[in-house]
Amino acid sequence: MQNSSLELFVVLSRAYQSIMEVARKDIQRYNLNVTEFGVLELLYHKGPHPLQKIGGKILLASGSITYVVDKLEEKGYLERKPCENDRRITYAHLTEKGKTYMEEIFPPHHEVLEEALAGIPEEEKQQAIETLKKLGKYAQNYHA
Repeated sequence: MQNSSLELFVVLSRAYQSIMEVARKDIQRYNLNVTEFGVLELLYHKGPHPLQKIGGKILLASGSITYVVDKLEEKGYLERKPCENDRRITYAHLTEKGKTYMEEIFPPHHEVLEEALAGIPEEEKQQAIETLKKLGKYAQNYHA
């Protein structure tokens, strides 16, 4: 008897690995790693974020955020700014250099992802998005 849950797990894992490998190779062309790109992409699309919240948004351990932010700050792509209302909070902001860089590299990266995910039609992508959201929410609330 076939176990569809196990098969789904394996298929999802392999698909994720394949797609992430495409993304990783593309991101390396820009002298960034996936985590650095994730932080820049978050700030580019969502605006300044408290350092304490970035890890949860890009699925990174909070201890690693400081290291990544330090590296991006050294490259001149972002800067830390203290919160005006709460001195305990520090925000990461894209610099003009970071914004310009993301304006340059994000469109071709997006195109690479479009090509990598062109294996299924748009309608099936929308169905997959809804199904995977449902699956993720269920798994998030599951307590073993």
